[in-house]
Amino acid sequence: MAALEQTFAGAVAPPPGAMPATTAKIEARGVNVRYGDKPALIDVDLFVAAGRVTALIGPSGCGKTTFLRCLNRMNDVVDDCHIEGVIAIDGRDIYAPGVDVELLRARVGMVFQKPNPFPKSIYDNVAYGPRIHGLARSRADLDALFEASLARAGLWDEVKDRLDAPGTGLSGGQQQRLCIARAIAVDPEVILMDEPCSALDPIATAHIEELIAALSGAYTIVIVTHNMQQAARVSRYTAFFHMGRVVEAGDTEDIFNRPADARTRDYVAGRFG
Repeated sequence: MAALEQTFAGAVAPPPGAMPATTAKIEARGVNVRYGDKPALIDVDLFVAAGRVTALIGPSGCGKTTFLRCLNRMNDVVDDCHIEGVIAIDGRDIYAPGVDVELLRARVGMVFQKPNPFPKSIYDNVAYGPRIHGLARSRADLDALFEASLARAGLWDEVKDRLDAPGTGLSGGQQQRLCIARAIAVDPEVILMDEPCSALDPIATAHIEELIAALSGAYTIVIVTHNMQQAARVSRYTAFFHMGRVVEAGDTEDIFNRPADARTRDYVAGRFG
């Protein structure tokens, strides 16, 4: 993604107490978001380390998804959405003038709550991104990239004999893995997941969680989830959002077992939310 990096403005100096520059992949500082006159995020500071899974938890309407959508500028398409502050990837502001948003969204892939395969074949779903971004020089290269992406998503063995079948004909869990394969086919650095298992049954959910574990390390993953058990299982770092603010963030084990804030303790204990 060198082309994207060339569009970024100058590096952002880390604030006091930030993660070392060698580990911080994403830095959000003083982020405020409002829709019209309604605040959605208030003075959010959050740092996401490279190569690990970070979970965003909190009650409905607390700002988790708004923050997630800021990380690949999906809020740009929302009318009357205003964003202030700094969000940087690898120390460079993604809201700086001149940033190519299309390339940013290739670098920062997203998997949505409801599986959303294109109304195309399984092959064309995964091959779409590499084609438009020119990542394959030949059909053989595209075929290899396609197979590798499906294999990494744990789907190749299940669909290799019906690659021309429509992606929409797969089961819900398979569709979600197809969407993950589609995301990783463009070689992103970050994968955002917005409640990726909320529409799936327990077996499909287990497959997705296993896939997240397999992908962690190779990718920086940020997941929004209402499922406390899921957050505890898949993440190494957790941020608790409440009423548009980050109340507490830290190692997942500490957030769930030794929270410093009473609101965090009450939320993870199920007293509200």
